[in-house]
Amino acid sequence: MFIGRTEELSQLCAAMKRSGCAVLIYGKRRVGKTRLIREALTRQEKTALYYECIRGTVKENIDAFVKVLLEERVLPFTSSFDTFQDVFAFLNSLSREFVVVIDEYPYLSTFAETKAIDSVFQNIIDTRLANICLVLSGSQISVMKSLLEEKDALYGRFGQVIHLKEFNYRDAAAFYPSRTPYEKIAFYSVFGGSPSVLQELRDEETLSQNIIRTILTTSNPVNLYASNILLSDYSNAVNAERILAALANGKKKYSELESRLYASSTGNLAKQLKSLGAMELVCQTAPINRPDDAKKKHYEINDNLMRFYYTYVYPNKSALQMIGETAFFEQIIFPTLLTDFVPRRFEEICRSFFSHLAKNGKLPGITNIGTYYYDDPARHRNGEFDVALAFGDEYAIYESKYYRAPMTLDEIHKEAGQVREIHGLKVGRLGFIAANGFSEKEAGYDYYSGEDLYRA
Repeated sequence: MFIGRTEELSQLCAAMKRSGCAVLIYGKRRVGKTRLIREALTRQEKTALYYECIRGTVKENIDAFVKVLLEERVLPFTSSFDTFQDVFAFLNSLSREFVVVIDEYPYLSTFAETKAIDSVFQNIIDTRLANICLVLSGSQISVMKSLLEEKDALYGRFGQVIHLKEFNYRDAAAFYPSRTPYEKIAFYSVFGGSPSVLQELRDEETLSQNIIRTILTTSNPVNLYASNILLSDYSNAVNAERILAALANGKKKYSELESRLYASSTGNLAKQLKSLGAMELVCQTAPINRPDDAKKKHYEINDNLMRFYYTYVYPNKSALQMIGETAFFEQIIFPTLLTDFVPRRFEEICRSFFSHLAKNGKLPGITNIGTYYYDDPARHRNGEFDVALAFGDEYAIYESKYYRAPMTLDEIHKEAGQVREIHGLKVGRLGFIAANGFSEKEAGYDYYSGEDLYRA
């Protein structure tokens, strides 16, 4: 069953109907690019030619692509082509219309110059797509993004560009529909939004059962994905693992990472962080009221599954082998999972919720969503509010609470008092987001429950 991706599927299907059109699709590994492409191919009438590139020479890839033509009976007998231009010229000579998919496009440059390959496909797009819609897809995000830069030969050649990202918390919930909002928040906080991961989950199993069966079982595809994702595209995987382990379940300033990793000021750490950012594993954040303050910028893991893996599994691999999956969960994971790990991710879910409202026109006047940094020297207090919305020079501040029980009025009063004590903060709105709702409500505040987060 195909889940989600409504907008992307519509865009891709529309593009495939147009001959002479080139489409670029990119996103990190296992995010569902191939599944999206194959679903779109089933919804159009043209002859589909799907080819996944190999890490080989250009000629080896040409020969492998020709085999696809033979298998699909587009080519009546074995023939040899010297260039990709020749293959597409042959397709142009036929009366049929085609959709040609070249998946993992960056592999074509494994044993050739990237610029030369891009020039080849520039020529194909410009002169050999008379009866063809061409789709280029790839997982090496930095390489695929470079095709959109003005200096690249393929700049301006794509009629449709799709950057496929992980499912958000709302779409991911379709894989565990019977769960309560409290449970859905925890599932998303642990497993994230990669379709290939989500399809391994069992809705009838509890969170702990799913974690034990998938992430903690070394032969399971989810464990293999988490432990091997760096090995596929990142040549300096050992240093990357050290960085992710240092970030784990929190935020770190650059100076903190440099100190913890014993990294000298050579700039290598910055390059590695940039590479991990290009892989969409790490991001840099700053409070919305201090966006240009370098001292307030932090790095963090923004892939939920990888955050979980590097918080619990990576630093304790030997313990997992010695005591087994169930004992490992009970002793290493369970004590902090619902009290520390999930609440931190719940904050991001809440920010995503407000972004969803804003995009649907339900928050008029909003200019930004993020965290808010406060510094109150008079009371010797500083820190960040984790959910803040900017409305002009005022802010809406929301406290997110991942409690097992409903939030009480006493807790609301305590949290509200702390916000109101901050000197210089113009609070236009004050509210609370409680995963299990509220025992009582009092006028003057905004209230959102876990149920509200998942409403259409």
